[in-house]
Amino acid sequence: MPSDTEERISRRNYLQFAGAAAAVGLAGCAGDDVDDLENGDDDGDDVDDEESHIHITQTQNPNTLDPHDHRETTTDNVILQAYEFHFTRDLDGNLAEGLVTDWEIVDDDRYQLEIREGVSFHNGDEMVPGDSAFSINRVVDPDVGNLESPQRDQLAGVESAEVTDDGHVLVHTDGPNPMTFTNLGSYCPVVQEDWIMSHEPEEVAEDMNGTGPYQLEEFVDGEHTDFVAFPDYWQGAAEIDTLRIDASTESSTRINSLRAGEIDVATAVPPSDAGAIEADDDTYIQDAPSTRILMLPMRYDVEPFTSQEFRQAMNYAIDFDSIIENVLSGFGDATAQPTLEGYFGHNPDLDPYPYDPERAEELVEESGFAGAEIELVVPAGRYLQSDEIAQACVGYIDDLDNVSCEIDLTDFGELAGVLLDGDIESTPPFFLIGWGNTTFDAENNLLPWLTEGTSQYTFVDEELEDLILSANSEVDPDEREQLLMEAGARAHDLAVFVFLNREYLIYGLNERVEWEATPDEYTRAYEMSLR
Repeated sequence: MPSDTEERISRRNYLQFAGAAAAVGLAGCAGDDVDDLENGDDDGDDVDDEESHIHITQTQNPNTLDPHDHRETTTDNVILQAYEFHFTRDLDGNLAEGLVTDWEIVDDDRYQLEIREGVSFHNGDEMVPGDSAFSINRVVDPDVGNLESPQRDQLAGVESAEVTDDGHVLVHTDGPNPMTFTNLGSYCPVVQEDWIMSHEPEEVAEDMNGTGPYQLEEFVDGEHTDFVAFPDYWQGAAEIDTLRIDASTESSTRINSLRAGEIDVATAVPPSDAGAIEADDDTYIQDAPSTRILMLPMRYDVEPFTSQEFRQAMNYAIDFDSIIENVLSGFGDATAQPTLEGYFGHNPDLDPYPYDPERAEELVEESGFAGAEIELVVPAGRYLQSDEIAQACVGYIDDLDNVSCEIDLTDFGELAGVLLDGDIESTPPFFLIGWGNTTFDAENNLLPWLTEGTSQYTFVDEELEDLILSANSEVDPDEREQLLMEAGARAHDLAVFVFLNREYLIYGLNERVEWEATPDEYTRAYEMSLR
């Protein structure tokens, strides 16, 4: 923690070294230009060092304020200031009481929730069990709540929810579903049924009425979202009175605004800037390994990615150890499967594909697609050094004698839209994406991408799908873990993605703000305090 002087000095010395090394490693890479510094806070935010205000700048603005109509962490980071999941989690990631105070399995296909009393929505109305049931149904049933939610697979296996005669919420599933409570701890924020149904979808997308510690003050689409502390929050009013969240895709803008004292928290700090931030008297760094994995999905139904040999070749073609060292300055872990170390069901026996361009060229020849011309679609500036990572990957692939590859930088919102529309034919054949999973369970990395019919699936293999769906209904933990590990191994062998890295979270903070980074990527202002 920053308050520990000895630890702080040690970390500062390390990060100064890491930052200097990264600056050298990144020389010549395309990226942010410090000359592109924008005007930071010149947008009407005249708080002038007000002690009860915090200003956070992230990489993207939200694309909606409807908590059930998106799949982006940057949108969640705004929404979850005002809305809440059914459960909270302790420091180890385990479920804890929240809007739900007790929970139990009634039967293989029935899961019961006891809803907290005395919780108010921001409009002053009291939350009732029916709001919980409505929220769940709005996600899983397209006929409920004026929405066909792209989050449907996040509650996979859940069919409906209802309020029982004794006031509990009963969740019905299509069979044994060990992920029911876990998913409600990471997905499906609770909304008020009456409020949703009395507003048009466009209004829900631009307004908020949650139970969380902050209520919406102003939303200017594409510019900023302003909040004020909700005085009647059930856990007690927030210490920070007002909050602004805005965005800049350019890391140089975020860093320079932080160092100039114009903002308080900058997300996605490049490793090359960490040392300079730590060296400043008024700023410091917080970092943590995230729950996000970066990957390059390849559509199984589009040539040349129909070939397992070609997909494997793309993995052999990339020197990812070099990318981690020279682009990420060590802030990253190479991956070998769609899940991360520490997840339930992660397979510890799998190693990342080694860098072997000769083997890659051999596999391209075996695939029958020698001479292939491919394009990698990349959401510009979305993840830590992701543009540089993508450019390096494209360079390695293009260096192969029998494949050419180009990069297409695009807007993250546009890419997310086509990924989540449920139509695989609109999905780019080859693209970069990051996938966060705060359930710490392998299923929620495997099922959305690798089972047919989800909103963003890119790959289907009958044996792999059987393993994933079997795990989805297996209640014996040991059996379920084995199924997930086998699914990870098959995904590795099939090379369903080009497996990239676990993203690290690096934040820059003003010294007056005290906060410890968490793996879920959320910068909850309620968890922050002022020195």
